[in-house]
Amino acid sequence: MINYMDEALKQAKKAYKKDEIPVGCVIVKDNKIIAKGHNNRENKHNVLGHAEINALLKAQKKLKTWKLNNCDLYVTLKPCSMCETIIKQARIKNVYYLVEKLEFKKEYYKTNIEKLNYTSNYKEILGSFFANKRDK
Repeated sequence: MINYMDEALKQAKKAYKKDEIPVGCVIVKDNKIIAKGHNNRENKHNVLGHAEINALLKAQKKLKTWKLNNCDLYVTLKPCSMCETIIKQARIKNVYYLVEKLEFKKEYYKTNIEKLNYTSNYKEILGSFFANKRDK
């Protein structure tokens, strides 16, 4: 486990040298590192350029599936809510991190999210879709 976090720290140093937020991540399957990633959001001008997302994309490409069952993820900073949701969707088994959210990190924005009162048959469409998937 220590070796995996050492590799995540190396990835964080790569991000730091590129003037990115220094976060690094590795994904492990069967005791082998299958993917590494670091933040590249600023340099790539990509809101999704988080270390976890970059590592997940590489792991999915390597395994030729988006389902990363029985994989563990090691990351230097606790995943944000976006990454946490994507990690769960990718079916990562375990997540290990070193540091909680930083106290001095400012929250620069507030996004308002609300449910609309809108009539549609979207719920039935979703139900039908998943019912058909279960039958196959």
